[in-house]
Amino acid sequence: MGDSNRRSFLKHTAAWASTGGINAAGANERLTVGIIGCGGQGVDLAEEFARLADVAYVCDPDESRRRRAQEKVHARHAVADLRRILDDKSVDAVVIATPEHWHAPAAILACDAGKHVYVEKPCSHNVREGRLLVEAARRNKRVVQHGTQSRSNPFIAGAIQMLREGVIGDVLVAKAWDVQRRANIGRRTPSDPPPSVDYDLWVGPAEFVPYQANRFHYQWHWWYNFGVGGLGGDGPHEIDYARWGLGVETHPTAVAGLGGKYYFDDDQEFPDTGTVVFEWPGDGKVGHRRQLIYELRIWSTNFPFQVDSGTEFYGTKGKMFLSKRGKLEILDEENKPITAQPKAPPQLLGHAADFLDAIKTGRPPNAEIEIGHLSSTLVHLGNLAIRLGRSLHFDPHTERIRGDEQANALLSRKYRRGGHWAIPLGV
Repeated sequence: MGDSNRRSFLKHTAAWASTGGINAAGANERLTVGIIGCGGQGVDLAEEFARLADVAYVCDPDESRRRRAQEKVHARHAVADLRRILDDKSVDAVVIATPEHWHAPAAILACDAGKHVYVEKPCSHNVREGRLLVEAARRNKRVVQHGTQSRSNPFIAGAIQMLREGVIGDVLVAKAWDVQRRANIGRRTPSDPPPSVDYDLWVGPAEFVPYQANRFHYQWHWWYNFGVGGLGGDGPHEIDYARWGLGVETHPTAVAGLGGKYYFDDDQEFPDTGTVVFEWPGDGKVGHRRQLIYELRIWSTNFPFQVDSGTEFYGTKGKMFLSKRGKLEILDEENKPITAQPKAPPQLLGHAADFLDAIKTGRPPNAEIEIGHLSSTLVHLGNLAIRLGRSLHFDPHTERIRGDEQANALLSRKYRRGGHWAIPLGV
């Protein structure tokens, strides 16, 4: 976050506090919510929100998916087009669990329609869309929660607080990883979409390509047009709490990455293997620089610390290993265990509950969209460094890459030829 962006964020937060909030309902009233995207994560979120709010709509271009979701949460309406939800003034908030190419466009449309937004990670398909989403949230004074649930996890939050209190001294380096065995998606050719799917609606603002079975449900993750690859799969979770523990609240200035397809001989466009390094220079003085390392191996079953994902924090007085899987190890400078345990911050709500409470009270949610944009940008820059095979020098103020127009062109994306109603203004 550049200085001007940080000032905007702090001003926005102060405005929320001074006005007593932008609540759409009283403290004890149930908010009305629409669920956009009914895949596995969308249905899980629909069930979670149904326990806390009135889920009036479920939405998906695949009729079979939206009907399944409707049955699970007893939503009154099951629709294909998200505009049906945005046009309903009784809807207070939307939950976006679509493919990633729809995350920011749908969230921006929702903010402009006066809805609060819970958007799954990463909040954007590219850096430019992430900034436009932050601006839409500010412009419309909407609560936007990013789906990095560790921000509301008592175990993770308590461990981060221990880092803040100096349990391992000053944290200078964080190393995070995602190691798991993903599936080979094979090689396919275009074919007709399933009869239950409005494929044109599913593609939406993205550059149109014919339907192909291995770039549709879930497999869209591995295609430049629709997803953000393995780095954008579980990466936003680990990268987010690695960045949180490292204590950096701006964009990095330098990114380096190596990787590619080392294992999967299939149609996937994104790397299955990669190592990315980010650097924050601080004021340049010794002790003020910070580094975050991220490792991706989505073909392996040999996990560090016997866990598929986690982060090691290296401080001037020791080391902490932390995983969202509930694992923690703290060592002092002599590698002797530190037995202190994290204490959950008081009144920490679950991620969905936190979002709804933020709407009612007007306070920022735990994963406010500027936080989400900062962490999602690391995913995008990491993918670019690997894809281009060179280091990138990023300007945190302009959100542009210095002296590299080829890289700058990839900070946005190609949209559907001839235009589309969901293409964000300003791209």
